[in-house]
Amino acid sequence: MTKRFGDTVALDDVSFEIPQGEFVIVLGVSGSGKSTLLRCMNALETPTEGEIRVGDDPVTSPRDDIAMIFQQHNIIDQMTAYSNALTGSLNRNSFIGSLLQLQDESDKLQALEALNTVGLLDEAQQSAKRMSGGQQQRVGIARALVQDPTILLADEPVASLDPGSSQQVMGYLRTAARKRDLTAVISLHQVNLARKFGERFTGLRDGQKVFDGYRDEFDMDVIDQIYGDIDTEGMFAADPDEATEASGGSTDDASSKRASSGGMAK
Repeated sequence: MTKRFGDTVALDDVSFEIPQGEFVIVLGVSGSGKSTLLRCMNALETPTEGEIRVGDDPVTSPRDDIAMIFQQHNIIDQMTAYSNALTGSLNRNSFIGSLLQLQDESDKLQALEALNTVGLLDEAQQSAKRMSGGQQQRVGIARALVQDPTILLADEPVASLDPGSSQQVMGYLRTAARKRDLTAVISLHQVNLARKFGERFTGLRDGQKVFDGYRDEFDMDVIDQIYGDIDTEGMFAADPDEATEASGGSTDDASSKRASSGGMAK
């Protein structure tokens, strides 16, 4: 797949396949093509050449089974965490019905379950504007889960968060993906978070894919391939001791996932 914006080549002949259920981290400096790749996967941008496929189906318009989490969580401050999560069911309900919270009981239970998945069930009735940035991003994850996707995309979901909140959000993302067998593609710039949570890694540089592999191949030589002469020290955010077992568990070997079928193709 290639994507051009005028004379600028944002993605240059990028091709790969993701088996169902894999947790993929996309790495690269600003301008490397990470956001454009995710926006093409969600049909927010149209490839100039090539295509995105889910199974055998080309992605030509936004799909209910692909959910997107943005760097800015875009939740509604005046609403509660529960009400925000419930808006994930808009694809199944009318706007007026959603505004009046006339959704089916199953949708309401799904919203509560999603909040429980991201550790916010006790804060379900708390106003979003009274929540921390990390909590607000977790509400955004819950909203995406209520959409009931099979593919979860997240574009720099922790870029504006402190290191501790970043680890929590990444832990909950991984927990949600495992619990629901979601195919997840997450763009990051923090290398240490990628190493901590990723199963598979795709590196972009100047719009080209320079690496695509698994944990056992992801070493400092690969990081140099992706980032070149840029000093990567600042990308290794602090790694506090309150770690991720409570918010996502340890990273398992991804080898069992490699044999899975389905997922998102080139």
